[in-house]
Amino acid sequence: MVENMTDQNNDIRQAKLGNNLRKLRFLHNELSQQELANAVGVTRLTIHSIETGKFNPSVSLALKIAKFLDKTPEEVFYLYYE
Repeated sequence: MVENMTDQNNDIRQAKLGNNLRKLRFLHNELSQQELANAVGVTRLTIHSIETGKFNPSVSLALKIAKFLDKTPEEVFYLYYE
């Protein structure tokens, strides 16, 4: 039993944060990176870096993005394993 829990913990530690941000921007009236950045108070480069997986947003920023896109955080961000 303890071994299974350890295996699960190892898996979760290796999880990476993915997102549907680019797709959701286009579904949201083809919103540009700059327009989304302005709406949530960050730079266009920050939005680009989140979309490409080079930067993980803070919880606060992730919630702001989800709220602006009228989505739950889980609809915008997800965990995946390589």
